[in-house]
Amino acid sequence: MAGVITALKFQKRNKERVNIYLDGEYAFGLDAVEAARLHKGQVLSDAEITALKTQDEHNRAFNQALRFLSYRPRSRLEIERYLRDKSVPETVVDEVIARLERSEYLDDEAFARFWVENREQFRPRGERALRYELRQKGISDTIITSVLGNLDDEAAAWLAVEGRLRRWAGLPADEFRRKVVGYLSRRGFGYETVSVILTKASQSLNIQD
Repeated sequence: MAGVITALKFQKRNKERVNIYLDGEYAFGLDAVEAARLHKGQVLSDAEITALKTQDEHNRAFNQALRFLSYRPRSRLEIERYLRDKSVPETVVDEVIARLERSEYLDDEAFARFWVENREQFRPRGERALRYELRQKGISDTIITSVLGNLDDEAAAWLAVEGRLRRWAGLPADEFRRKVVGYLSRRGFGYETVSVILTKASQSLNIQD
């Protein structure tokens, strides 16, 4: 594997990658930043080539993780699953996770707060549903309890149902109750919260039993 670098060529389909040729034959690819440290005529030993390939594998996995994070914040578990699905070796996954955490790209508590705030704003859920969702994302119970500590279930339930009251306004009382109870229950709101919001909704539309 050891040899003399005879050419460094940018890849046609990815100008951020460079093909390295040793003794006239293609040997491996590198990020352009890493390849910039090499030059024609340089002799690479087996150990140096192995180190370059290992670092490149790490950098590629790190950049994949960053692209995945660019769409929205992610939990640690989401990143781990994503990299494993990309067939990234376990040791590299661990190194990338550690690097992301050091660079503050990955923070499970910050992710959990983002998730809850996003739900509150766009798709309100009850504490039960939020707790389940966060556990599915790999968030610890300690963080979940902290993040949900100030959750106002009644306010979230009202926000969830308020926009639908007009379309349910003409329904018979029994059907109206079924709509409200079913809608809120499916979104993880507990019995007491549902009862309070049902009463409030009924009063707002002057629906009598």
